[in-house]
Amino acid sequence: MRYRHSTAQSAEYLRLALKRMAQQEAGLHPASYAIWYEYVAGINPALQAEIDALLIGNARLNDETTYTLYGRYVADFDAKTALRIGDSVSHLVDQVSETAAQAGDQASRFGNSLERWSDALVRPPGTTGPLAPGVEDILRGTREMQGAISALQARLEESTHEAQQLRHEVARAREEALVDALTGLSNRKGFDLALAACLEQTNPEMPGPCLLMIDLDHFKRLNDTLGHVFGDRVLTSIGQTLRANVKGKDTAARYGGEEFAVILPQTPRGGAVGLAEALRAMVAASRVKRSGDKEALIGNITVSIGVADYSAGESAMDFVNRADRALYAAKMQGRNRVSLAQRPQSECAK
Repeated sequence: MRYRHSTAQSAEYLRLALKRMAQQEAGLHPASYAIWYEYVAGINPALQAEIDALLIGNARLNDETTYTLYGRYVADFDAKTALRIGDSVSHLVDQVSETAAQAGDQASRFGNSLERWSDALVRPPGTTGPLAPGVEDILRGTREMQGAISALQARLEESTHEAQQLRHEVARAREEALVDALTGLSNRKGFDLALAACLEQTNPEMPGPCLLMIDLDHFKRLNDTLGHVFGDRVLTSIGQTLRANVKGKDTAARYGGEEFAVILPQTPRGGAVGLAEALRAMVAASRVKRSGDKEALIGNITVSIGVADYSAGESAMDFVNRADRALYAAKMQGRNRVSLAQRPQSECAK
């Protein structure tokens, strides 16, 4: 279990968590309570460290930051559990479905055999008189067995259908565990899994993979000026742009907060830079409508993008860090631009 606290401990953590929550800008909702409960209970060191860093200088957590922390450090546990359970249930459903199909085939064959046996027991044409008592009993029992076999086949077919429905439900739950609800892109967990799979399948003879790290420029100022509802609209708009232009084997994800990522498994660095420039230009040219105002279209929304091409033997973390440093360089160079990451020094020396 994740929480093993006594009633007295839980009550004390509740008191401390509520005190912390009241000091923030975020609403008093379950996500906020979850992160502060784990914070005051001291059971999530990584979460504690990030919150402490965010609160330097008497800063306060808003809803966006709170949900990001929840998704990164608390909900991730549930996603992993859901995926593991989903795999187990899918395997079980496959077994049940296969067993039901085999039993149905066997029942059908047995029913056909009983039918042929019944025909053989019926009195031949031209004969008179009752059948022997034992034969009458066998014939009656055979017909009853045929009825039971028919009922069993119907139930097995129903069970197979139910198993298929359960498989679809498990697949949908698994997909939802990897999707960001606001943008419809992969979430951080989905990104991590996609990147790990991408690097496992890397072929030295093929171009790529490349990675784009994308960050909205001046997003905090935008939130403070136009509100968090509009900020969510901007994030949704970015998600739509990425979904429309990132297809096939490529993966677009909301990495966290206002940061996005795109995995390009078979794209050379030139193609990755070209896509990054196209995405940057599309965002810069976009206009986002303010809620409740049909006329107000807000522009001047831009992104900075860091691009990295994979270096053989590089870890996923190092790959992401290089792309992230390139993103930081784009910010430092004035924002609304694309920056290409430097390759590892060991590779440059070759």
